[in-house]
Amino acid sequence: MIRILLADDEAMIRAGVRAILASDPELEVVAEAGDGREAVDLAISHHPDVALLDIRMPGLDGLGAAAEMRRAAPGTAVVMLTTFGEDDYIARALDVGASGFLLKAGDPRELIAGVHAVAGGAAYLSPKVAHRVITQLAGGRMARGAHARDRVTALTEREREVLALLGAGLSNAEIARRLHIVEGTVKAYVSAILGRLGVRNRVQAAIIAYEAGLVA
Repeated sequence: MIRILLADDEAMIRAGVRAILASDPELEVVAEAGDGREAVDLAISHHPDVALLDIRMPGLDGLGAAAEMRRAAPGTAVVMLTTFGEDDYIARALDVGASGFLLKAGDPRELIAGVHAVAGGAAYLSPKVAHRVITQLAGGRMARGAHARDRVTALTEREREVLALLGAGLSNAEIARRLHIVEGTVKAYVSAILGRLGVRNRVQAAIIAYEAGLVA
């Protein structure tokens, strides 16, 4: 089972999201919170695999909660689930370590797919969000490409292979199968890659892989 923490200040929204998640027998909502502070406390006490956080909540908002969870509950992958798809929110969510960004107006299947993806160690952006990110990257890719290529030169050949597959959206298990190594070794490579590149999460590493030309 994939254990999920759901945080949203609107009870009806939580009920709707919970109903969607309940349609998948592999997903279980183990805790619910009405604000960011409560969400952090529940993440520490329940150790969920995935936290679905609304961005706008009273007190500590979803972005602040995501940042605190990264420190206090590093085993919990964070997915931002929000009505708001502005570029600033997307950038800030990725910067604080979120592994996914989904819009409430999206297809319910995206929600289930996103939870499975981040629980498996991958990153997930809704198609509309991904389009915005790619458009921004394409607009400044030439300017950032040289810098990104310099950064990946610090990686070993095997680490660059892993980074390329990570950038292509593969999970740890999929990378392990592709490279014929065990999943634990992939996790070690990913951790080393994030450290060498000086980034916080897989999404940021994938962006560097894209800018450096490791993935199309």
